[in-house]
Amino acid sequence: MEQTSSATLLGFTDSSSDLQIPLFLVFLIIYGITVLGNLGMIVIIRVNPKLHTPMYFFLSHLSFVDFCYSSIVTPKLLENLVMEDKSIFYWSCVWQFYLSCFAVVAKSFLLVVMAYDRFVAIRNPLLYTVAMSQRLCALLVAGSYFWALFCPFVLFCYALQLSFSGLNVIHHFFCEYTSLIAVSTSDIHIPLLLLFGFATFNEVSTLLIILTSYVFIFVTVVKVPSASGRRKAFSPCASHLTAITVFHGTILSLYCVPNSKNSRHTVKVASVFYTVVNPMLNPLIYSLRSKDVKDAFKKAVDTKVPFH
Repeated sequence: MEQTSSATLLGFTDSSSDLQIPLFLVFLIIYGITVLGNLGMIVIIRVNPKLHTPMYFFLSHLSFVDFCYSSIVTPKLLENLVMEDKSIFYWSCVWQFYLSCFAVVAKSFLLVVMAYDRFVAIRNPLLYTVAMSQRLCALLVAGSYFWALFCPFVLFCYALQLSFSGLNVIHHFFCEYTSLIAVSTSDIHIPLLLLFGFATFNEVSTLLIILTSYVFIFVTVVKVPSASGRRKAFSPCASHLTAITVFHGTILSLYCVPNSKNSRHTVKVASVFYTVVNPMLNPLIYSLRSKDVKDAFKKAVDTKVPFH
């Protein structure tokens, strides 16, 4: 990066000054719930032998990614809400983009892996533990992390080659790629094309695999003779479908926002949902809908507080 080493991360300074502290408190509470929920989920899954299954193995990694994602974005957001100095070093900005993009891509493919896991569990319940071996589970998670590291790396390298000059204001609360490169004096057509290509491939491929998995799941569940059997077979999928709908629904809504100055507020609101709020929702979704997680949590509480 040439000619300058920092920029101003505008954040929510276009909102009323009276809203800065309330927003800070709201985001702080959300972040606290996110950290406790996701780390708590990881600990509960690790210490409870009943949860040592492929489904909860993947869920623990999903919670880890959500914790990382929120911790990459939210602290700087909170800082900007209460500090007058909203500057950020470009190196820090580019690294924030890279790490946040890693978390988004990893989460997308972990949701795909969980869809495949549900497909195997319902289609071949007797061979489930054999088909979803520890080695295969580890490879699926490792593959998700590898692609998540590689995918934004190309964009990261292009961002390091951009030139900046003068007063640079990033119209966002975190270093989202298009907002970051928009203040550059360099030609940004190639980075934008690469971003569009990677984003389209990731979104289309993940949704296609998830849709295909659930088509086979629905076909299998419909063939179950009893209503109680169908409910029992499909029950573990409900939490996963909810998480997919919330995550991909928010991302797809961003594609529908027109590229104009009037849309900046809409983009920020949608971005808040998938960067700050969404990581908080997943542990709540799985803990409220999973009897195994609720039982494990109650057991942990009873162990810590014997008089219960």
